[in-house]
Amino acid sequence: MSNTGQPEKTEKFQPLSAPKGVPDYVPPTSATFHAVRSEFVRQAQLAGYQHIELPIFEDTTLFARGVGESTDVVSKEMYTFADRGDRSVTLRPEGTAGVMRAVIEHNLDRGQLPVKLNYYGPFFRYERPQAGRYRQLQQVGVEAIGVDDPLLDVEVIALADRCYRAVGLTGYRLELTSLGDSTCRPAYRQKLQDFLLDLPLDEETRHRAQINPLRVLDDKRPEVQEMTADAPLMLDHLSDECRAHFETVTGSLDDLGIAYTINPRMVRGLDYYTKTCFEFVHDGLGAQSGIGGGGRYDGLMAQIGGQDLSGIGFGLGVDRTVLALEAEGVQIEGVDQRVVAYGVGIGEQAQKRMALLIDELRANGISADMSYGGRGLKGAMKGADRSGAGAALVLGERELEAGEITVKNLEDQTQKTVALDVHEIIDAIFIPDDANEPGEV
Repeated sequence: MSNTGQPEKTEKFQPLSAPKGVPDYVPPTSATFHAVRSEFVRQAQLAGYQHIELPIFEDTTLFARGVGESTDVVSKEMYTFADRGDRSVTLRPEGTAGVMRAVIEHNLDRGQLPVKLNYYGPFFRYERPQAGRYRQLQQVGVEAIGVDDPLLDVEVIALADRCYRAVGLTGYRLELTSLGDSTCRPAYRQKLQDFLLDLPLDEETRHRAQINPLRVLDDKRPEVQEMTADAPLMLDHLSDECRAHFETVTGSLDDLGIAYTINPRMVRGLDYYTKTCFEFVHDGLGAQSGIGGGGRYDGLMAQIGGQDLSGIGFGLGVDRTVLALEAEGVQIEGVDQRVVAYGVGIGEQAQKRMALLIDELRANGISADMSYGGRGLKGAMKGADRSGAGAALVLGERELEAGEITVKNLEDQTQKTVALDVHEIIDAIFIPDDANEPGEV
């Protein structure tokens, strides 16, 4: 009460929203998101890639040195801040540099090669939010480090393709190119730079051509694309070794029956890529059509203080894959079912016994939930229907006294009465009884 004797007014707060460009995944969409991510990870593990858990933030120098200071990622898009010790740290914008840092720090490169690792989680880029482009993006990635073998490139590309097919995606295409290496790219870079600096480019684009001319080929503005239509291409200037490497990659993909399109103008957004470079594209997503990609990054490990070992990897966008599945109208089977069994206890004692039963079911590996709050039978059964469970377990005071429970199949509405024993109940849930008749609980 206030001093005036009137009830004090409670301050009413406005509801809050997630930060701009940061998506929430809530049921039922979260089930699809989780299924996609889990399947990607499962496929990586089947190929021998072991899990690595990376920090959400790293020393800023790692990304400046590893990703490239001239890239948009480093120059415009990173979430960088000073911590309480006045150290510059950055929320990870991508995964490869962090994996390489961990490999060096923990001497993983001193054992059997290649080191094959997989990871997943959120990554952060300050971009203009739009459909499929988020400031917190979710990816699953793999890295194979330490062996420069074109067949390893093929394994990584085939693994990415298998990931998409495993979740039911079909309407995508694989684009492929080679970006050469330190033996042939410098001469090509000079040739491209000479070509670009003869064009009437705007000041910002001319500056980019001086620092990293390859990035100009990635410019999406029609006027720039028109001016660079006749620009020299890396694929026409590969060394014999790089050409042989690329031909082995394409030939092996042909052997595997994996379709691809060679895109000689492809430029990935990170500076560390060499030789094989690839991207998976889905036209159902509009402007943000890339759903995943990667490439080889020979020289990156040495650049951040390790051995001069090669590597190749990919990052697959979980967010964009979910959107691509929606665009194709594909639903992943089974992701909507929250639990197998849902308990309905009517009466105080029945509720208590039901709580024990639900715990027993979970201990036996059966996903289960129950009605809380003393709801009546009708309301509790509505909860069972909404839960997505396949079976409702109904226990009243009379059943409790008799040591029995009713198991109702929520799909065909059949039901049976069994002993109040967890193993009897599990059998009743999973073993159909053709003699059952439809009935009401």
